[in-house]
Amino acid sequence: MSGALSFENVDEIGHVAGVDTSKVAVDIVDEDILTRITIGQMVAIQGVTELEHLIGIVDRVTRGVRDSLPDPNEGDELFIGTVFKDSIRVVLIGTYRSVDGSKKNTFKRGADSFPQINKRVYNIQGKNLQRFMSLLSADIPSGEQLKLGAFVSDANADAIASGDKFFQRHAAILGSTGSGKSWAVALILERSAKLKYPNIVVFDMHGEYSPLADVEKGGFARRYRIAGPADLEKDDDDLIFLPYWLLNRDEMLSMILDRSDQNAPNQASRFTSHVRELKDAFLVSQGRDAIRKTFTVDSPIPYEIDDLVRRLDGDDTAKKTGAQGREIKGDWEGKLTRFVSRLKARLEDRRYGFMFQPTKSALHYDWLSEQLFKILCSDTKSGIKIVDFSEVPSDILPVVTGTFARLIFDVQFWMQPSSRTPVAIFCDEAHLYLPVKEDADSVEKQALRNFERIAKEGRKYGLSLVVVSQRPADVSKTILSQCNNFLALRLTNDTDQSVVKRLVPDAMAAMTDLLPLLDVGEAFLLGDAVLLPTRIRLDAPAIQPNSATRPFWKEWSSTVSQADAIRQGIENLRGQTRLPEIAR
Repeated sequence: MSGALSFENVDEIGHVAGVDTSKVAVDIVDEDILTRITIGQMVAIQGVTELEHLIGIVDRVTRGVRDSLPDPNEGDELFIGTVFKDSIRVVLIGTYRSVDGSKKNTFKRGADSFPQINKRVYNIQGKNLQRFMSLLSADIPSGEQLKLGAFVSDANADAIASGDKFFQRHAAILGSTGSGKSWAVALILERSAKLKYPNIVVFDMHGEYSPLADVEKGGFARRYRIAGPADLEKDDDDLIFLPYWLLNRDEMLSMILDRSDQNAPNQASRFTSHVRELKDAFLVSQGRDAIRKTFTVDSPIPYEIDDLVRRLDGDDTAKKTGAQGREIKGDWEGKLTRFVSRLKARLEDRRYGFMFQPTKSALHYDWLSEQLFKILCSDTKSGIKIVDFSEVPSDILPVVTGTFARLIFDVQFWMQPSSRTPVAIFCDEAHLYLPVKEDADSVEKQALRNFERIAKEGRKYGLSLVVVSQRPADVSKTILSQCNNFLALRLTNDTDQSVVKRLVPDAMAAMTDLLPLLDVGEAFLLGDAVLLPTRIRLDAPAIQPNSATRPFWKEWSSTVSQADAIRQGIENLRGQTRLPEIAR
């Protein structure tokens, strides 16, 4: 009976010599065949019936030598010779059936049975390979297909993943600098933008994805920017402020509370009490009696930060009346001095202006709804949102990204289930703000809690993470362990490679040995989004991010340094802004 896989004698490479739980030893029938077999090549093993073949991937190729006795019929001299013993090891990955009940040409993960000794083994090549690759994506409905490139083993076969499964079960894009990681992100965003109502938020740490929002060059995204020191007097639509009142109690205290201070409990107590009272007073002024009954100190309700400082100053200097009517030291006197100083230092630093010096409109009750609608809107013009965090100070970057992600999660959580639309967050350069927990400080731990909750629970509420990093060894193990899809580009560091090996199934661990050998733009794609872990060559995105490696030798041969550009860079450094022109 005809099927997608049809083998002839020329395709036979050997027979089964040994079987383990997931690995098969194959003896090669012809020593010339061994030179044409490579690591990662796919083979088919005869199953129990002629309708079934077990599919495997070669993960070891071996040539051994043994002594051979001479043929007595060939002469009188008895010389002991040597012969080659060629073998390969195959990892079983799935089962192909030409007929499966009423279905034809089906492939499923896992082996329903184990191959028998001496069963024939065939190389999947030529038209068989093309038909098999097409079979892998045949079960993915056309509306769910995410085309990423072509298979390295067959450039004519498209590498297609399930867009649904790629996003709904979290994903990780991992690769060393210069491996094509940013291209991969831009490509996935480009494919997503072709949908009618995509909803993706990209946390852009270096401003490299800004070309994707350039309409004149065919851009398809909407770019926003966390307000820098030069933007505090502006209220432009593309600026994002994250006012202090959006932070919950622990996030705020992580930035201004020194927990080694013996008065830290008193400082945290007075802060909590005053913030709750100020939020309650604001709700009274707005006539929000229903919210007053249930709100907490963590609820995102506006209040004046200057009022908080005055109250804390008052506590820190207030006296109280003693038993004889004389003034004595107050309960909080002198205990809040350092806490208030740290808070005032934050308020006066323009680098933190997006948080502590927001626009006046940020104190309006409806401001939060308007801002989050921009971020969570999924209309045809702004479904892909690029949020530039490049001007956020590194010491509070974890809190800012964590707060931003938490707000998106909280809105999804509290929204009516029937009204939710799925949202994906691309965490670019995740190692900068999602470190391994043992290495995290108090600020970073706040971000980790938020992102780890999204990783564990986000799928239930239509929120997905795509973790992007060049140093997977430095990214939270909890978050990476929740990712069920991996696009692994070239990784040259042994520690980073070992992280990927731990995350993939044991049977696939051998494939990761090729990670340092991948070419630029090549990747291993594995996980729930694809039936078969495969090595692919990514398509180049139509609009490339600002992350291309500079041609040092070529530019040193042709381009001279510009004095004006250096002077402007120094002025930008002094003004802590990347605007083209600043006041001198």
